[in-house]
This record gives sequence, C-alpha cells and structure tokens, in this order.
Amino acid sequence: MAKDLDELLDEVESKFCRPDPPRLGIVQRPRACGGGILSNDRNRAEAKENLRLTETFEKEDDLDSLINEIFEEPNFDKKTFKLKSKSSGNTSVKASIQGLGKSCSPVYLGGSTAPCGIGTSTSQRACDHLRCTACDFWVVSYDDYMWDKSCDYLFFRNNMPEFHKLRTKLVKKKGTRAYACQCSWRTIEDLTDLQTDHQLRWVCGKH
Repeated sequence: MAKDLDELLDEVESKFCRPDPPRLGIVQRPRACGGGILSNDRNRAEAKENLRLTETFEKEDDLDSLINEIFEEPNFDKKTFKLKSKSSGNTSVKASIQGLGKSCSPVYLGGSTAPCGIGTSTSQRACDHLRCTACDFWVVSYDDYMWDKSCDYLFFRNNMPEFHKLRTKLVKKKGTRAYACQCSWRTIEDLTDLQTDHQLRWVCGKH
C-alpha cells in the first residue's frame, strides 16, 4: 500500500511539478511543489532578483548605445568641404588682386573738360583716385569750381572733407576743377602732369 502511494506521488510530481520550458525575455516563476510557505517566498525572491538583473542589463545596453551615438563622428563629406573652401579662397584672392587695380603713369590733373580715369602716356586722363602722402587724406575734386584766393592751410585742416564747409571758399568757374587734401589745394584748368608741381605730395591711389 505504501509502495503504491509513493508511485502515485511520483507520477503527480512528474506531471504537475515539472518546470515549463523557459520563454525568451520572460522570467519564469517556479511553481511551489510541496515546499509550503518557505518555498514560495524563496521562489518569489529569486524571481524578483532575476527581473532586477534583466532590467539592469537592458539599462546598461541602452546607456552604451547612447554613449556610442554621442562619440560617433558626424558624417561630413570632408573632400567636398575642402574643395569648397579652396574655391572660395581662390575667388577672394582674385577679387583682392583685381581690387589692387592699376596706377596712373604719368599722373595727370585736369579741368572739368578733361576725362577722369587711368592716365597713361597714350590715354591722357585726369586721375580721380589721388591720395596725399603728407597728410594721408584722399584728394577731393569739384568740377566747374575754383578755390577762393583767401584759402589757407587752417581752412582745409579744419574743414576737410566736409563739402558743406568747403563750399564757402568755392567759386563757380566753368571748365576748372578744384582739388584739395588736408594740407594742399589747387585749381586746375588744363591737363597738367603732376610731376611738374614739386610742392604737391599727391600720388595715384590705384584704380
């Protein structure tokens, strides 16, 4: 009788106490089999521990992926970027070279009838980009005006380059051109080579 009872218990245990096959991603909770309250508490503790470990591993994986994303270099096309910067640099160099322009040779002054531009031995034009090397001012010019005889150094020193102040000493005269910097002034009627006036420190500031 005792033997039959043992066999029956073994059969029940094998059918109802056999653990199910583990499922991926799910922590199995083992069934209590004759363990009583103590066995249930132990199984619950183990299940909680397994769940905690699984969540920890998942958080660590997420953290690693975030760190990798932060330290990944952006996918720039370095070759294209370099080519663009190189071409823009060449453009700026060309622009600066063109900006240097040409100088008048020789430098001419002229009346209002003389055309302005780059003066050469074959194209006699009055330079309109004059600069004084003495006072470092650009030379201004006014067509069909002449300077009054009362002009002096202090007048130009105090009033250059304000036209509304300079006009108090400008006199209307057809065909003339009034030139002035901060330290020198001239009234020119005919085309004149600047080298013939040794007192002027004016040079072509390049066109």
